[in-house]
Amino acid sequence: MDPKQKTAAIAVGVIVFMGSMAWAAVPMYNLFCRVTGYGGTTATAEAGSDVILDETITVRFDGSRAKDMPWEFKPAQNQMTVRLGETNIAFYEAYNPTDRVIAGTATYNVAPFDAGGFFTKIDCFCFTEQVLQPGQRVNMPVTFYVDPEIRDDRDAKWTPHITLSYTFYETDLPQEQAALATSN
Repeated sequence: MDPKQKTAAIAVGVIVFMGSMAWAAVPMYNLFCRVTGYGGTTATAEAGSDVILDETITVRFDGSRAKDMPWEFKPAQNQMTVRLGETNIAFYEAYNPTDRVIAGTATYNVAPFDAGGFFTKIDCFCFTEQVLQPGQRVNMPVTFYVDPEIRDDRDAKWTPHITLSYTFYETDLPQEQAALATSN
């Protein structure tokens, strides 16, 4: 193989490698965040904690909407003081003031980021798409606990409060809803 062919082969190899790494970066980062809680990603569980401590932490709630989302969306409470490990339920309120059916999906994060992996959701409206009819107002629950192991973490144990934030985005209507909306 002459030097030009060797250089071309190496260049193609580098391009393929870099393209593969770019393609895999997002799923790998998402997996990393889910496993470690990095970036404010929460943990999930099927049931509450087996351990409940007498120590408390304040959980603050925040709600916002994407620029083009016409719903009104806010937490029903601004904050709660919860015992570590105790199962709690908080509510967010959504209202569709328009004359059309709108579907939405919520993204979320927890601040400070160090606490993300210790904030554990058992059930949440953010796990599924939400569809609101014109003029419909709903209270959407999130069931959670703060893992008592937060007190053993080198960085997170100093956290005085945790903020749970949601942002709602408009999404395409599910097929059955879209069919109903176009037939009316």
